[in-house]
Amino acid sequence: MISNLSVIDPSAKIGPNVKVDAFTTIYGDVEIGEGTWVGPNVTIFNGARIGKNCRIFPGAVISADPQDLKYNGEETFAYVGDNTTIREFVTINKGTVAAGKTVVGTDCLLMAYVHIAHDCIIGNHVILANGVTLAGHIEIEDHAIIGGLSAVHQFVRIGSHVMISGGSLVRKDVPPFVTAAREPLTYAGVNSVGLRRRGYTNEQIGVIQDTYRIIFTSGLNTKKAIEQVHVQIADSPQRKAILDFIELSTRGLLKGYSSNENEA
Repeated sequence: MISNLSVIDPSAKIGPNVKVDAFTTIYGDVEIGEGTWVGPNVTIFNGARIGKNCRIFPGAVISADPQDLKYNGEETFAYVGDNTTIREFVTINKGTVAAGKTVVGTDCLLMAYVHIAHDCIIGNHVILANGVTLAGHIEIEDHAIIGGLSAVHQFVRIGSHVMISGGSLVRKDVPPFVTAAREPLTYAGVNSVGLRRRGYTNEQIGVIQDTYRIIFTSGLNTKKAIEQVHVQIADSPQRKAILDFIELSTRGLLKGYSSNENEA
């Protein structure tokens, strides 16, 4: 059902069983999948590609031009995967020529006032709590959770199954499976609760804990710590995921754990 108080360009591709409430504006180069609900006072600009069974709450703005002074009106896109919920006043900017697109995966929850800037790539089952702000070119892998009012620096990467505490300033890459807290942001352990909920065994979690014990608490620099991981930790998918992430890091990793409170 589409409200006659909404404004929808006739060239927009609206799937079956889509509901659009009053005072919403949908531009022409837009695609919305089957069963999606678009609430009142939503604006969906050209370049939006929205999946099936999404829920978009009042005040959200999707696929607006990137807030990048180099952007010159090029054709770029903003993708939202199936079954994703976009709460009140979320803003998702489309990409620039750098990547050509901004992507939010499937089954994500973007709570109120989240901002996702241009060229971000967000995986599946990601939760961004109220007021999270992402600068441009950020990558967040599957099942990551970022606490409310956190701000993430451009080009930062956040690994899968990560939990970041609310109010964090994320300036460095955060590798998979960890929890992160304090200021400056610091390794705070392995996200064992989240991993168990997602079917990881105690043995797999143990491998992750042993790997990060070397990387973050041994006092070795990253290069020497990785050498020790190769020596001490048997190869496994979990070890590989951690080492592959670190190898691709360009901003460096967050701080290792320290028991000295004066370093917090």
